[in-house]
Amino acid sequence: MIARLMARVGLVTPEQRAWAWYDWANSAFFTTVVTAVFPSFYATYAAAGLAPAEATARFGLVTTISMATIAISAPVLGALADHSGAKKRLLSVFLAIGVTACAAMVFIGEGDLTLASVLFFIANVGVSGSIVFYDSLLPHVAKARETDRVSSAGYAMGYIGGGILLLINLAWILKPDAFGFGSTVSAIRASFVSVAVWWAVFSLPLFRVVPEPPRHPRPDGESGVAIIAAFTRLATTFREIRKYRNAFLLFLAMLLYQDGIQTIIRMAGVYGAEVGVEQTAQIAAFVMVQFLGIPFSFIFGSLGVRIGTKRAIFIAIAVYALATVLAYFMTTVTHFFILAAMIATVQGGAQALSRALFSRMVPADRTSEYFGFFAVAERFATVLGPLVFTLSVSITGSSHAAILAILGFFVAGAWVLSLVDEEEGVRAAQAS
Repeated sequence: MIARLMARVGLVTPEQRAWAWYDWANSAFFTTVVTAVFPSFYATYAAAGLAPAEATARFGLVTTISMATIAISAPVLGALADHSGAKKRLLSVFLAIGVTACAAMVFIGEGDLTLASVLFFIANVGVSGSIVFYDSLLPHVAKARETDRVSSAGYAMGYIGGGILLLINLAWILKPDAFGFGSTVSAIRASFVSVAVWWAVFSLPLFRVVPEPPRHPRPDGESGVAIIAAFTRLATTFREIRKYRNAFLLFLAMLLYQDGIQTIIRMAGVYGAEVGVEQTAQIAAFVMVQFLGIPFSFIFGSLGVRIGTKRAIFIAIAVYALATVLAYFMTTVTHFFILAAMIATVQGGAQALSRALFSRMVPADRTSEYFGFFAVAERFATVLGPLVFTLSVSITGSSHAAILAILGFFVAGAWVLSLVDEEEGVRAAQAS
């Protein structure tokens, strides 16, 4: 029954369905740990005794360092995976790292700032590294004409999986006695373990069903030592990427508009609190985004097929830009929910279609290597956008001005995207 339902939404083959289950699996980490539960737990419990501003700064620093670590290493990891034919094996390594760190969060005590920081850093590296290899498997489970649909369905699966576990975790936290927990803190700690178990269990279909893509043949004269060969291929990629002009332009466009997207995701709670939106209302809005995003992920997948992926991404960027302008005037909880609903309509679609289009513009036998560059865009987007936001607040003394500064990322990203020739980019990749 589940297989038939997944087939109806675009996951037709067993390999596509198994691949998409990893979106379901890892999204629990982003909803419960990154967005809804861990930040507050870190600031109020792990960082007990610190001033709120200092706790926030520590959390931002850990996030920045972890994202920068994977951004720098992702291209090398991708090159290594393509060279050695070990995409699934390397995915499993980073999965194990992330799951172990997430489960170990149960041992964080009050004031254990160092332990909380180290585990959050390791878990972030684990999940981000695993997604490099997960994304690179997309063109191996879906044909070029199917990638929009399959990628969007994967994001929808992530919305469902992450949303379901988030609801369960929030029920534990709000009513700990009803579920046998001694306190709210115990329920929070248990939620981290539940994320680790959920992440590991629902990853199994990918490893059981999706075949390891064939190893990329090593050119004559290239070193036989895998890691040395990986660096050699990475250097070659920097030289050869000019041959794939449209893929490179798309990469630059993603770097820009993903800066805006990631800043909205990570700073929404801070900005909402500043205008008086309570935490319970924010959590309700996060849950709404999770489930409202499900149908719109499918809608954008279909839209990409009907009007072209690039045009559909333009629509998503336009909605983000409008939401950013409206956020400047936000003053009430109602406004916050309206803006959250707007973001929910495009968040999954923008990222899924970007992933799908990029997968069609790079050589199929070097997808891990090029998705390493894709990961660079996503990871550095979690650094540059919040940095600009923070600097804008420092310079102007106003978060409202910082919100408008984020608008520049969407405008610049849309302009670079307008330079991308979608059809020519696909032809160049296929010809290689």
